[in-house]
Amino acid sequence: MMSSSSPPPPAPLHAWLLVAVSFVALSITMSTRASLGLAMPVWADTFGWSRSFISGGGALALILVAILSPIAGNLVDRHGPRPLITVGLIAVGLGMAMVAVMDRPWMFLVGFGGLAAIGFGTVANHVIATAISLVFDRGRGLAVGIATAGSTAGQLLVIPLLALVLGQVGWRGCFGALAAAALVLAPVAWLLTRPAAAKVRPPTEPLRQRLTLLATSPVFHALFWSFAVCGFTTTGVIETHLLPYTVTCGYPPLTGAEAYGLLSAFNMIGMVTAGWLSDRWHRPRLLATIYFMRGLSFLLLLFVDRDGTLLVVFAIMFGLFDFSTVPATASLVAAHLGLRIMGLAMGLIAAGHALGAAAGAFLGGWLFDLFARYDWVWLASLGLALSAALLVLTIPETRGGDGAPLPSRRRLAPTPA
Repeated sequence: MMSSSSPPPPAPLHAWLLVAVSFVALSITMSTRASLGLAMPVWADTFGWSRSFISGGGALALILVAILSPIAGNLVDRHGPRPLITVGLIAVGLGMAMVAVMDRPWMFLVGFGGLAAIGFGTVANHVIATAISLVFDRGRGLAVGIATAGSTAGQLLVIPLLALVLGQVGWRGCFGALAAAALVLAPVAWLLTRPAAAKVRPPTEPLRQRLTLLATSPVFHALFWSFAVCGFTTTGVIETHLLPYTVTCGYPPLTGAEAYGLLSAFNMIGMVTAGWLSDRWHRPRLLATIYFMRGLSFLLLLFVDRDGTLLVVFAIMFGLFDFSTVPATASLVAAHLGLRIMGLAMGLIAAGHALGAAAGAFLGGWLFDLFARYDWVWLASLGLALSAALLVLTIPETRGGDGAPLPSRRRLAPTPA
């Protein structure tokens, strides 16, 4: 039930500038991360690398993201998003520059799995969601949904564009363009995120005390483990293996890229809609519905090799229920755990997402090398998504804790509904 008190005033201009720059920054970093699936078949032919090795490089990047996520979350609580977004974009740019000129395996591992991964871990949904939540009181869910929609909106144009460039100038030109885009945006982000620093109110409680609160919170555990499943079923198996899977099914690379672009378009719609609903609907039920519908979409993947129409239907259905978990999860963290430790909480939850994604990325490549098919990965994703739906239904709904400050240092506990 919505609060009966008078609504807070609309967000100022600088808050919407933060939304805009966050949207663009996420569009670049997430498109860069997704480009691995597009380049995988080409690198396998060019260098003779196995899909296990290439997907293992993607898994390495995701493991580093998992390590960096709570660190970045704690830093955004203390210093705001400005240094994280700027440094992250520079890291992505340098990493992609190395990939563009690579001719040895170690250059791929350092460029994609190392340098770029630093940017993937700092210019990330959990950092953006926390930053936006700090500067919005009214319409927070919608603002988070719009900003984090950049994680897929860029792919709507970038991934099909990269597929075209890949055929015209080769993969090196693709990754060189990604490097340039990230490096150009970095100083722009530094300028436009400056006002957000004024809204930061660093927690005074020791880190150990904040970690204890999270470790003993059932809500945190439900969100952490469900988000790990989210990582497995999205970044892990779809972002890394959908495009190689469509090639295996006999579709040309451009067809797979167009399907991924369609998926990204509906992903953007799903994230914004989920953000809007997070301000109005029962959030645990919303989150459970998203996981349930996502799980059902994996059934379609088992048959796309027989009917190209099902690939389109899958792209639409999965897109609607892909990263739409982000605004609902962020809203529940703000409500149950409070804004002043939201960065740390979201960072740890994002680490679970990255570990789940790493498992999905590696498992997909390993099973393909073993059986030359992805069927078992899709079935495992179905089961995990349904289990996540049941898990989040254990979370109680409350609106009273939104933006609640931390309790006293003497006893740190969640704010009651």
